[in-house]
Amino acid sequence: MTGTPAADGLPVADQSRRQVLYWRLLSRLFGADEQPALENAGVGIVGDLGLPLALLDPGVSIDTLVQRFPELGPEFEGLMTGHGDSDSDGDGAADGGEVRRAALVSKLLLNVFTTGSGSVTAGRLETWKKDAAWFQRAMGGAPGDADDGRGNGPGDEQGGGPGGAGRGVGSGGHGFRLGDEELAKVLADLEADLVKRMRLREVLADPGLARQLTPSMSLIEQLLRDKSNLSGVALANAKALIRRFVDEVAQVLRTHVEKAGAGVIDRSVPPKRVFRNLDLDRTIWKNLTNWSPDDQRLYVDRLFYKRTARRTTPARLIVVVDQSGSMVDAMVNCTILASIFTGLPKVDVHLIAYDTRAIDLTPWVHDPFEVLLRTTLGGGTDGTVAMSLTRPKIADPRNTAVVWISDFYDNRQLMSDFESVHRSGVKLIPVGSVSSSGVQSVDPWFRQRLKALGTPVISGHIRKLVFELKNFLT
Repeated sequence: MTGTPAADGLPVADQSRRQVLYWRLLSRLFGADEQPALENAGVGIVGDLGLPLALLDPGVSIDTLVQRFPELGPEFEGLMTGHGDSDSDGDGAADGGEVRRAALVSKLLLNVFTTGSGSVTAGRLETWKKDAAWFQRAMGGAPGDADDGRGNGPGDEQGGGPGGAGRGVGSGGHGFRLGDEELAKVLADLEADLVKRMRLREVLADPGLARQLTPSMSLIEQLLRDKSNLSGVALANAKALIRRFVDEVAQVLRTHVEKAGAGVIDRSVPPKRVFRNLDLDRTIWKNLTNWSPDDQRLYVDRLFYKRTARRTTPARLIVVVDQSGSMVDAMVNCTILASIFTGLPKVDVHLIAYDTRAIDLTPWVHDPFEVLLRTTLGGGTDGTVAMSLTRPKIADPRNTAVVWISDFYDNRQLMSDFESVHRSGVKLIPVGSVSSSGVQSVDPWFRQRLKALGTPVISGHIRKLVFELKNFLT
């Protein structure tokens, strides 16, 4: 019976053992109580495969498992794309590779998706984050590839997100496929739930517990929401976490800004005649008629230089941020991005935040940490109050860009303001979501009309916004 092949090429016995492991997985996912028959069968299967029994214990993290049994580390890498090492000879039917893979997959899924209920400790949150990183590696990416909480997801280069290749699960990459943005949203939602279940105020009041926390977008959102209720040691620890997160995100975004294209060369400016601008290829080509066969030399009577001049007119960048709770991800990223552009020469950056009231945060735009501490998440939304602060700042429309960050569930009178600003010559850049942490909901009414206006709402990776701004500013 063991050697009889099943429909998918596996022996029937191996197919049955694999099914037992997945039935155990389902019973654990949907119920905390052990199913004795399935647990006993699982112990037998894992033992036959030569795997440690700790693989069946949901209380053992992947990190701990790999530390105790280092040989399992390579097997988890790319496991759910079919490229892991659990079947090194490529003959899963012969050595139980598919059953072994099922045991490892079950461990990953249980650790990441069975988050339980009740309060969560700082240690439990950090352990889950490490397990989630292993899950991302098993899905074929580096740790944090789907989302590192810093607006630095897989992005366009990896073909992720809607319409991208997605992640394969199963041998050879067949079976269930999950897009990068979908995966990121699932993990972000799970992390957000864990953070909400933490007794965050108690954790922050204890320096030892606070040091265990690694800042992430979910944690920063909770800190920003609760900062008015914190004081003393708890407030100091919260500020330290926010500052640390801001610095880490700034480092990532600064790299994106440096790598982005620098705009179109201004050909109305003659090239500067210095050696570093010398166009050797063109100079040689244009002087080939001066080649002397007798002397075996090329006589150059004209030099050609590369044009390097770019626009030098000062530009004004006005960033308007909807500070409702649903926009915290884009708000954090774009606030930090504004501070980076503030440091560029000949760029005048202004920052406005709004809900039903608007506040001009321009004096603190160079320090996103201070900006975030001055924002209040939640409440209603009325972009017309922000527009009343924005319009007076538009002195030279052709040299002004307005970046409007919102989910656009807003006063529809705001659309006529957008049309007026756009017609005046301002570069209008509406932003719905600039992170891969999830699919941002944008009001379809505004989305459709902004697209018709020729200013479609930007969503996706932060690089999209960086590219737009660099093209305008340089």
